[in-house]
Amino acid sequence: MVARFHKKVQSDLNKVLEQYSTVSNELEEDFYDEFILGIKKATQNPKFFHFDASGLRRCNLYRFPYHFLYDSIDNEIRVWVLRHDKQKPSFGMTRFKRK
Repeated sequence: MVARFHKKVQSDLNKVLEQYSTVSNELEEDFYDEFILGIKKATQNPKFFHFDASGLRRCNLYRFPYHFLYDSIDNEIRVWVLRHDKQKPSFGMTRFKRK
């Protein structure tokens, strides 16, 4: 199983990393490591995480108030958005097109 990302997920990730880097490099690295761990878990078992109201699966990060939404098809997961838990639920949803 492989992970593919919507083109704006990198921008989402960069904003979060920039925010945490102003606090400390260690915190920035910890966030990135936890994000990658979530991606690995989702690729190893795409059905592990629960569905949210959008119909996409939601991986909550443990130490940080962020989550990403993804779906799976064939042999890949597709990550559509990385967002803060308190962001509007509609943030990033225009990226996802139901087929």
